[in-house]
Amino acid sequence: MAAILALFVMTFAAVFATSVADPDLLQDVCVAELKSAVKLNGFTCKDIANITSEDFFFAGLAKPGPTNNTFGSLVTGANVEKIPGLNTLGVSLSRIDYAPGGLNPPHTHPRATEIVFVLEGELDVGFITTSNVLISKSIKKGEIFVFPKGLVHFQKNNGKDTAAVIAAFNSQLPGTQSIGATLFAAKPEVPDNVLTKAFQVGTKEIEKIKSRFAPKK
Repeated sequence: MAAILALFVMTFAAVFATSVADPDLLQDVCVAELKSAVKLNGFTCKDIANITSEDFFFAGLAKPGPTNNTFGSLVTGANVEKIPGLNTLGVSLSRIDYAPGGLNPPHTHPRATEIVFVLEGELDVGFITTSNVLISKSIKKGEIFVFPKGLVHFQKNNGKDTAAVIAAFNSQLPGTQSIGATLFAAKPEVPDNVLTKAFQVGTKEIEKIKSRFAPKK
């Protein structure tokens, strides 16, 4: 499995290096200065005299994370916010863990294509085209599936055991918009009259859904 995963990562790097979504770097490294007050499209760079190997290291994907939440899944990102050395390199990873029956709910990545490699378990995955066509498949350990940039997609563990994937992106910070949370937990709120018309339901149904997305107190 380690050899397969290594091959996956190398293939991902080679393919995405030819078509990175983020701007090309103009220097050897540009380690993100995450605390800088200067705002631009990306992050400002640390002085090269102050960078260390820790700027290029992250151990957070080594172990499964807790999945005892509403959806039964957990996404652990390894992007520029966790690995400052990724700044300007146009790549990142995530680990996604799923409890039995767990769901990574429908969402989009506005800045990246995603490719997932199944570490363990079996998942039903799919994405929806702009013509509202569902492209879906069941995938298992050692298999790969691709979600095109910007399209709504999901993964669901329909097995009796836990599941996990490594997801790769051609962006240092892909961004995630969960469809449910985006519409029903936005601040300020999306007006009820917009949602009732969009979903063709009444105000009571909209308020009920909003209450389920409200932060736990």
